[in-house]
Amino acid sequence: MTNPSTVARPYKIFMDGFLASFADKPTEQRLDGRRIENGRVIHAGNHYVDEPFIVKADDGAWVCSLTIGDWQEADRSQRTTIRRSLDQGRTWSEPVDIEPAEGPEGSKAVLLKVPGGRIYAFYIYNTDNLREVAGDNPPYETGLCTRVDSLGDFVFKYSDDHGRAWSARRYVIPMRTFEIDAENPYQGRIRFGMNSAIPCVLGKAAYVPFTKVGRFGEGLFSRSEGVLFKSDNILTERDPDKITWETLPAGRIGLRAPEGGGPIAEEHSFAPLSDGTLHCVFRTIAGWSAVAYSRDGGYTWTEPDYMRYADGRRVKCPRSATFAWKCRNGQYLYWFHNHGGPRFRERIARNSHYSFENRNPVWLAGGVEVDGPDGRRIQWSQPEIALYTDDPIVRISYPDLLEDDGRYFVTETNKDTGRIHELDPVMLEGLWRQFDLADVAEDGLVLEVNDAAGTEAPMPWLPDFCVLDERFADYRARQTRQGFSLDFWVRLESLAAGQLIVDNRADDGRGFWIHTTDQGTLEIALCDGMTENRWACDPNLIEAGQLHHAGLVIDGGPHVITFVIDGAVCDGGETRQFGWGRFSPHLQSPKGGPTLRLGPNLDGAIPKLRLYDRALRNTEVIGNWRAGL
Repeated sequence: MTNPSTVARPYKIFMDGFLASFADKPTEQRLDGRRIENGRVIHAGNHYVDEPFIVKADDGAWVCSLTIGDWQEADRSQRTTIRRSLDQGRTWSEPVDIEPAEGPEGSKAVLLKVPGGRIYAFYIYNTDNLREVAGDNPPYETGLCTRVDSLGDFVFKYSDDHGRAWSARRYVIPMRTFEIDAENPYQGRIRFGMNSAIPCVLGKAAYVPFTKVGRFGEGLFSRSEGVLFKSDNILTERDPDKITWETLPAGRIGLRAPEGGGPIAEEHSFAPLSDGTLHCVFRTIAGWSAVAYSRDGGYTWTEPDYMRYADGRRVKCPRSATFAWKCRNGQYLYWFHNHGGPRFRERIARNSHYSFENRNPVWLAGGVEVDGPDGRRIQWSQPEIALYTDDPIVRISYPDLLEDDGRYFVTETNKDTGRIHELDPVMLEGLWRQFDLADVAEDGLVLEVNDAAGTEAPMPWLPDFCVLDERFADYRARQTRQGFSLDFWVRLESLAAGQLIVDNRADDGRGFWIHTTDQGTLEIALCDGMTENRWACDPNLIEAGQLHHAGLVIDGGPHVITFVIDGAVCDGGETRQFGWGRFSPHLQSPKGGPTLRLGPNLDGAIPKLRLYDRALRNTEVIGNWRAGL
């Protein structure tokens, strides 16, 4: 390949002019901080990198634990590793193994820093070095499971030098036997489990989450539930042998999925509220996240229910890490993947391994505390896309949140590389303000039309999605990471299919248009002459004779189309697994003809329409809706 830096300048000048002659205005490439490849690498180079959990040490270093292995997940070389950074993740020290690669598996360490600076690492350790255990039959032909990284003792080591060195001895946390242990193939003599969620502190006690596993079977774990290890003295006790532990909740049953939600309840994430309540969210295979509250420090819990947005809709999530964090400002952030529901359950009934798929993109919701009938609870906003990668099959998961110097950073892994990313503070503030935001977005507004039905307007410039990259002799594609948005109020007197809201198609079919479908929905179509993509809003949202607000965000970063109808981000409802849709990275441009036709055959009215030359945040669309006409 020709090195672009060696290309003669006269040739470059010629090519710049040659390429510019094909565009009325070139589209600049936007550096999208949501794309995971633009983050800072913590660890790469092993075949398996997982669970980059992080704390800030008292010497200012970021201390990150990772589970790594020299082959695939659960390989015998799997161990816990620590790395430090003194420059906010730009560079990292060489890894220090808490457990050696040649020893039994030590997996999925989570970190807790206590007053005085000591850092604890908690992880599952295959103490007896078992090589196989009994599994359900089927799916295992022999009835034996050879994955042995989720069994043994729950242990900890500690560091008194800010993560550089760790205690030679590991300490076992006593684990009370629950019903799920007694009913496993070994009647609890061997215990199965894992930990993949972050410790938290409430008052003078620390809590470390743990997932108890009942059996190995279809979809790896075929039964699971959550418990907490509570220590009343770990925050102050220096002698690790004197640290006390309780297994919560009281009784012999952990936190399970809601009634009818299936046998899986995993990776419980706990957050303390201002009145001493503990909030817990966890993954299920029901198609929705589950939530429970404890008002007595974890001993008893409300009956688990499905997590809901402030408008009452259930929060969709597959069988993936779903974590909630409390921020220093007293607000909350929630990590999930925004798809699921009944259609998800139908798919995993046919193929249980599908339950782990589709962890890209990552969505964040914002939470604020409100009064409930028996104490404080968290009210959750509509979500925004926070991270993505271009390959939709790649998974992004197992995050941790770190606040440093007033900035918000989040870790993640795609199982191959662990990274850390700074989150956009404007997006975060928008999530927390979303409940009462009533401002019209002005940035990027290129067209606003009142009483638009039956009118025409000159078509403003919109960015291309994909352009030639003149830096290379083969003129490969360069994604601009740009997009556009439409925001309009519409009243349809009938839901007959084929009514056009907007249409900017050229004679050859290039452009975009929004129309009604035979499903009673609004659909956008985009065509560049070679590639055509379509996506519709959720069914049953548009009613004849009613005034509705619709926002469409066409985001050229993750190549996602999102509808927001009457202030609600479409999530697929009961009829679709996904409320958002992807468009092709090969779709070059939304540009069509020079005229935008507005409602040319509409049986109804468009009181107001706005066009933006950028992808709005969902929060901005909601603000436009709340602002009214």
